[in-house]
Parts: sequence; C-alpha cells; structure tokens
Amino acid sequence: MNASGAPTSGAAAASSGGGAGLPATGTLIGQDGADAVAAVSVRGLVKRYREVEAVRGIDFDVAVGETFGFLGPNGAGKSTTINMLCTLARPSAGSARVAGHDVARERDQVRRNIGLVFQDTTLDAYLTAEQNLRLHAELYGVPRDLVGGRMRQVLEMVGLWERRKALVSVYSGGMKRRLEIARGLLHSPRVLFLDEPTVGLDPQTRSSIWSYVRELKANEEITIFLTTHYMDEAEYCDRIAIMDNGRIIVLDTPQALKASVGKDRVQIHTEDDQRAIAALRERFGIEATVAEGAVTFGVAEGEQFVPRLFSELGLPIRGVSVTRPSLDDVFMSYTGTTIRDAESSSSNERTRAFARMMSR
Repeated sequence: MNASGAPTSGAAAASSGGGAGLPATGTLIGQDGADAVAAVSVRGLVKRYREVEAVRGIDFDVAVGETFGFLGPNGAGKSTTINMLCTLARPSAGSARVAGHDVARERDQVRRNIGLVFQDTTLDAYLTAEQNLRLHAELYGVPRDLVGGRMRQVLEMVGLWERRKALVSVYSGGMKRRLEIARGLLHSPRVLFLDEPTVGLDPQTRSSIWSYVRELKANEEITIFLTTHYMDEAEYCDRIAIMDNGRIIVLDTPQALKASVGKDRVQIHTEDDQRAIAALRERFGIEATVAEGAVTFGVAEGEQFVPRLFSELGLPIRGVSVTRPSLDDVFMSYTGTTIRDAESSSSNERTRAFARMMSR
C-alpha cells in the first residue's frame, strides 16, 4: 500500500471495480440475539513494538452504516488500531475483520473496501485536485467510464468542484482535508476511516468538515470509523469506545455514557488545593482531585450545592464552575483524569522514553 492507501497489487486493484459488491461475512450479535453483518469485527487485538505494548487486547464490533468513534488522548492506541485495521501494521496477536475480510490474510481485499484519511496530508501538492483524484481512481481500478461522474459527485459533496483545476499547493488546510475525504470516497469504499480528521484545523473549519461528513452519511451507504481527542466531535458518533493506555475502557452511545456519570462536574480554584481536597472529604464526604489546574469533583445538582460550598468549606474560594456531565467527565470517571491531562502525561512519558533510548 502506498501513502494514499492504495493497494500494492496491480491485479487486485484492477479487479476491484470500486469494491462495492463484495460480501461482508463477519457478524455481530445484537442485544436481541439476532445476527447482523459487522463492518468491523475485532477480537483480542494486540500490537507490540519491542517492549512497548501499544494495543493491549481489545474487542469490539462496528455495525454496517454506523458512525463509530475512538475517543482518547494522543498515545492511547487509537491510530495504531486504525493502522492494523487498514493493513498498515500487522497485529502481534488477535484477529480483525473489515468488510468481512481478515486484515492479516486478506490484505488486498480489505484495502479495496476501505477509504482512509490520515492525520497528515498525503496529497500530491504539485497536481490539481482533479489529477489527484484521477490518479487515485487509476490505483484502485475504478472503471474509466465511471470516473468522471463519480469525481464530480464527491467533489460537489465537499464543495470543491469549482476548484478542481487548482493546484493543491494553493489549497488551505481545510480544503486539503475536504479533498482527502473526497479521494477516500472515490472508489465507493464500504468503510471510511478518518484518523483525527480535523486535527490542526481552526474551529470554523472543523465545523465545516463535520457538516460535510454528516452530508456524506445522508448520501452514501457507508460505515465511518473515526478517531478523535475532541470531545465535541465524539458527540457525532452513534457509539464511542473510550481508549486509554492501549485498552478500551468503556463502549456505549454518547448519551448512555454521559448518563452513567450521573453527576455535575464542579471545579473550584483555591489558594491551597490539597487543603480544599481534604476539606471536601471531611465536611461533605466528597472525593476530589486536581484536574486542569482546578480542584474537580462530581456532585448531584451542582448549582444547588455551590452555596453550601461557599458557606461550609472553611477556606476561601477564588472561582467556581458547574457543568453538566460531558464526555470529558465520562473519561475522568473511568480513568481518574481528564483527556487533556492524560495527553500531557503521555507526552511527558514519550519524552522520558526517548531520553532513556538515547542514553542506551
């Protein structure tokens, strides 16, 4: 497979015909006991890099037509999992099937049935948008008589048809990401993988990208599998798997995950955080922690609790905020830290690991 996700086998690419007609043989078991076709099925998946275990034995299924999200900090194992599902990395143990094909034994069949948008752009900047898509169509064996119509369809979907003759080098970051989504759809994949699709983009561009993704779901029969560490983006998913340290911590719908927390999040700023934590435990029986620079804890009906907090805590409070349960609260509830703090910790650990390697 090259950098754009194309098959390396010429015969396999030429025979794909867009990959639209291949049967998916994997199944998942619904709550009612009935079998349903699984777009992605993973059992005991592990990936090791020497002494580092990046993915530690995960299990999950993704239904056809579902928007499924991996939520977690950088370094949690999300991208490594996608790399295995897209045949860019071989599993160390376990199994995975995508569109009914084994990712280890049927790599070309998997590649014909997936589209992939990487974190970093893989477009040819010295070519036009149209030339990039025609090259992709050639690599995937899309019949030539279908390329023109399909190219217009996907470019119009992402609002780039009028700019198809422009060089990619003059595109903005958001336009490049939209073009990559169009390229990933050109050969009519069964599953579209989006690895941090809006990383590095400004909030307005992120919002527009998600507008195109929602339009895509309305117009295409496709399963979307995405990774993100943005909480607001995870809300667009039908189900979310929260991942941390190579493991899936919990998996459910966004609504069910937030309901499982059941408490408002309260954050207070004081001059002595440890004293405040001790006071919360002694006076209210509340266990608190320091997260994002503030003393943080969960409590039912947080707004009603705030007046008691000021009158009974026994030390000055410089600021307070109350928020309804969010996916960040879910992450904190199951891992003991916020996703931003986890990213900071992971970054520090990677720095220490690099230093250890250099010292050896």
